[in-house]
Amino acid sequence: MLAINMADVVSVIKSIAPQLIAIVTLLVCALVVMFITRNRELAFKKLSRSAAWILFMVGTVISVNMMLNGPLKTMITLATGRGVITDKSLDEAKTLGEDIAGEGIVLLKNDSALPLKKGTKLNLFGWSSTNPLYGGTGSGGLNDSFPTVSLIDGIKNAGFEVNEDLVKFYTDFRAKRPTVGMWGQDWTIPEPSIDQYKEANVFENARKYSDKAVVVIARSGGEGADLPKSLDPNTEDNFTDGGTFGSKGLRYSDQKDDLDANKSYLQLSNREAAMLDSVNKTFKDIVVIINSANPMELGFVNDYENISSVVWCPGPGQTGFNALGKILDGEINPSGKTSDIFVYDLKKSPSYNNFGDFQYTNMDEFSTEDRGTKHKPSFVNYAEGIYVGYKFYETAAKENAINYAGYVQYPFGYGLSYTNFTKEMGEIVANDGKISIDVLVTNTGNVAGKDVVEIYYNPPYKNGGIEKASTNLVGFGKTKLLGPGESETVKVTFNLEDMASYDEKDKKAYVLEAGTYEISLQEDSHNILDTRTFPIEKDIVYNVDNKRSSDKEVATNKLDDMRGNFTVLSRKDKFANLEEATKAPTDFTLPEDKKAAFLNNSNYDASKFDVESDKMPTTGANNKLKLKDLRGLEYDDPKWDALLDEMTFNDMSKLVALGGYQTVAIGRIGKVQTVDCDGPSSINNNFTKKGSIGLPATIMLANTFNTELAHSFGDSIGKMANEMQVSGWYAPAMNTHRSAFAGRNFEYYSEDPILSGKIAAEAVKGAADNGVYAYIKHFALNDQETNRTYQLMTWADEQTVREVYLRPFEICVKEANAKAVMAAFNHYGTTPAYASDNVLNKILRDEWGFRGMVLTDYFGAGGYGYLDANRATRNGTDFCLTAIDAGFNYVKDKSATATLALRKVSHNILYTTVNSRAYAPENLNLGLMGWQIATIIVDIICAAAVVLLLMKTWKNFKFRKELERREDRVSPVVEVASGDASEAKSDKIVEDKNTENE
Repeated sequence: MLAINMADVVSVIKSIAPQLIAIVTLLVCALVVMFITRNRELAFKKLSRSAAWILFMVGTVISVNMMLNGPLKTMITLATGRGVITDKSLDEAKTLGEDIAGEGIVLLKNDSALPLKKGTKLNLFGWSSTNPLYGGTGSGGLNDSFPTVSLIDGIKNAGFEVNEDLVKFYTDFRAKRPTVGMWGQDWTIPEPSIDQYKEANVFENARKYSDKAVVVIARSGGEGADLPKSLDPNTEDNFTDGGTFGSKGLRYSDQKDDLDANKSYLQLSNREAAMLDSVNKTFKDIVVIINSANPMELGFVNDYENISSVVWCPGPGQTGFNALGKILDGEINPSGKTSDIFVYDLKKSPSYNNFGDFQYTNMDEFSTEDRGTKHKPSFVNYAEGIYVGYKFYETAAKENAINYAGYVQYPFGYGLSYTNFTKEMGEIVANDGKISIDVLVTNTGNVAGKDVVEIYYNPPYKNGGIEKASTNLVGFGKTKLLGPGESETVKVTFNLEDMASYDEKDKKAYVLEAGTYEISLQEDSHNILDTRTFPIEKDIVYNVDNKRSSDKEVATNKLDDMRGNFTVLSRKDKFANLEEATKAPTDFTLPEDKKAAFLNNSNYDASKFDVESDKMPTTGANNKLKLKDLRGLEYDDPKWDALLDEMTFNDMSKLVALGGYQTVAIGRIGKVQTVDCDGPSSINNNFTKKGSIGLPATIMLANTFNTELAHSFGDSIGKMANEMQVSGWYAPAMNTHRSAFAGRNFEYYSEDPILSGKIAAEAVKGAADNGVYAYIKHFALNDQETNRTYQLMTWADEQTVREVYLRPFEICVKEANAKAVMAAFNHYGTTPAYASDNVLNKILRDEWGFRGMVLTDYFGAGGYGYLDANRATRNGTDFCLTAIDAGFNYVKDKSATATLALRKVSHNILYTTVNSRAYAPENLNLGLMGWQIATIIVDIICAAAVVLLLMKTWKNFKFRKELERREDRVSPVVEVASGDASEAKSDKIVEDKNTENE
């Protein structure tokens, strides 16, 4: 996300300091000339002064040109980008947004209240009905250049009538949500007090309007901060006066009564509960709409007898609320399924106590400063291990460690329909390492609808052996729209090796243990419809002699340094260590051996990592190759060496340094500038402020369980990007929903790695169809916003990392041939994610076969104290996400080791960009940018003006010299006595002469 602050401004000023100094120096020189020539003879004085100011003008023009075509060139080019999205693409995106919302909205409860009759009069309760959430904030925010269909619009467009007096009551209370920037979040829960409701007779008047009530509850999330676990009115961070941003959130002073230290942001607030009490007493058949990407605690819907229907509607983008209206009236039959589990008490989630702000007490010397505040290095323990989301609840229930019904309200993969389906599971077909299952789906109800097929596996588990969840999604599919009585066979196929578990302790490899594997057709993660068994007679170890078919090199332990000093949750003895493993951290000291290995910009010395045997590569050669000549060639084609030989050290360093929202132009090899843009659900150019229609939040796309829709999503993004002349898309984001409180869950897909990976892979493919490379991000384990740029050390065992957090990225690389990756802000243990040779090279490239480029996340001024281009290029990251000299983003070490690293990363960047839309023949002859043409015109005008001024100055000088020669004949006495008059006379003669010349 582009986040310009004063540090960035200072960096820009520093980058143009030489030119600014030159201009100031020339100005001072001109003023000095004015001073020292004040008593000189007229001709010399006029000539000197004119020459000084002409020199100042020429120097200023040259300096401005050097700034515009040097340090500022990339930013100006980005800020004056060209390209316009066609009406056709916009219209297609609008329709697609409705389609995604239509399949991504989830019906959680329905006691026959829905669908409503078209034309029904509705009372919309809850302030959020007038100000719903369309997506999230930060880099995932929507572009406000396009009209947005509001929740009320969507309901009206479906033919419903809305109580306008109730709408006015809410808009009079508060007109809109605050504008949210990068450094704060809108965590307000605006809602009138119950007294305000009563004073306006709201409930009585609403009941007179109609007997139908719809209650809207919304919760926001966004980049930069996680959601509050406590709404404590006495905590300054949770409450700042007057609507200003605090360090963690935003509150309003007129709602202190609404805050409760015992409640989290994902529970009903006091005012919402009071409002719902009154609605429940006044109306029957209440519909509740949950407009939140983060799963809330929804136990309250069971406490009110008149709540008959519950609809989950995460951010629907700019047109998706039309689909909500159509679902309410039955025009669309809901088919969405939950991409996360909904539990009654989030405090009992296994990650709850190990998610948040934990800072080391013995790392003060490594503290960094951000916006004037010192921040100590921090940490987070992934103590729950592989038991994330539904995998914990299903496995713990199977082991009788918990009472499932008391913990889980809505399972993962759960969602209702207005019709009924039967599903018949066929026999397992195993062939060539793949397993296929046919499922016959029949619509046995009275209306048309779609349904999802979910296949899970339950592997054999040995007490104390490799950790395994009892329920694991392994494949899914979705039917077409089936009419009443219509059937469709859905085939689900997956690799046998997909059921292997990673054994980091003994085999140090993936292992498919011997035993009986239960493969189940399920309604959701909890309800089994049918099961087949698949026996494995002996252990299959995927080692060096038998690597997985999808791996380029064998997967083996590479992350031992990530294991922290804490107890990891284990299934052993029926989760005997549940209480110990899931408690909050008590040790805030980084062990001395790990501290000794910790490096940031204060103690990193690249020269210590130079390889003595490295030889300086060729640079600056004249092989007469251009980048376009290599389009379509293999990564290892010999021509690449010839092209790379042509690049100078400075070319390569520039390519690495200025990777923010672009890849820079390198004239020597014909490398054109490419533009990259933000937005998980749209294309947003942070410089031009131009963008595309915002599609629904990514979590809603996951709710569809529809890979075809996901492909269309990516294709739409790719089309609009291509028309905007954008080649790179900073998405999809596929970090894991480890906690319901994570701020960016709206733009991440799910708690399940298979669902995340499969949906994201199709989005990547869709964008690639248009020549757009997608930066899969944030690689990896960037699963919380808290302390993300404050040297956040993530501790986890290798099985957890591989099976849960790397898995979605692995699917995107292997199945979608992803060409770009954005690294994460956090650390793997003590090593920053952007500088992890083990993850970026040994796993991403060597094991998975990735061929492409890796970018840092936003390279803040000073590199946040730990980002460094030299360290990055030596360890697997190719370039830096900044368009200015941010400090540490240039490689200045000219050793053979550093130069070889630059050569390799340049290869990765050039290979990716030359095979993108940027080098399609139709895009290579676009000519100069408008600002460049304007600069040339101004330069020509200035040059002509300088020539004319020089000619005029010289002509006047010669005239004055001639005049002075004439005046030399005058008596010295007369000349002295009338010096002032003489000068005035001379000036008058010059003026007359100029007039004559004109």
